[in-house]
Amino acid sequence: MFVFDQHPSIANQYLAELRDAQAQTDRLRFRHNLERLGGLMAYEISRTMAYQNGKVQTQLALAPTQTLLQQPVLATILRAGLPFHQGFLNVFDQADNAFAGAYRRVARPGDDDNEFDIEMEYVSGPDLSGRTLILIDPMLATGRSLEKVYHTMLRFGVPAQTHIAAAIASPEGVRYVQNQLPQCRLWLGAVDSHLNDHYYIVPGLGDAGDLAFGEKI
Repeated sequence: MFVFDQHPSIANQYLAELRDAQAQTDRLRFRHNLERLGGLMAYEISRTMAYQNGKVQTQLALAPTQTLLQQPVLATILRAGLPFHQGFLNVFDQADNAFAGAYRRVARPGDDDNEFDIEMEYVSGPDLSGRTLILIDPMLATGRSLEKVYHTMLRFGVPAQTHIAAAIASPEGVRYVQNQLPQCRLWLGAVDSHLNDHYYIVPGLGDAGDLAFGEKI
């Protein structure tokens, strides 16, 4: 597990602005900070990947190069993940992409307030067999959405390795993912204090989807 706020870097500036309630009133700025943080995470993940040696013709001579041996697959949970996803796509600009529509079902009369279901109504993706999969979601709260998306993605094949990237995580979500998906490596902006009774990360930053795109009904 790599946690960005445990290391000095510009990532901490982006995280601070993402959390700042005043800065959050500017949706463009909020989306841009998610995108910039995604780019930094993509760079760090790229350092763990395999490369091949080659040569490129310049104006004067051949120059040695290193290029990715295989492009990753970037997978995002709609809708909050879109700006974060774009940051990864800016770095892995030839990557294949996968998308899942997963959300918490609204509680119904008689439901236990401490339980909720993960609904998934849409999923698309390329062949994942033997590839590097990067699951991208701004908030790792309970971890149940990510687990469900990962197992749903397996219908497209079993990846050789899987990375999970989140801007902010709860310790409960981290433990859940580590227990349920031990084969996945975690890349996190920060690990916060706890989940509240409504399964929101504290101190967190609020609802990333609403802050990026407006409130939903």
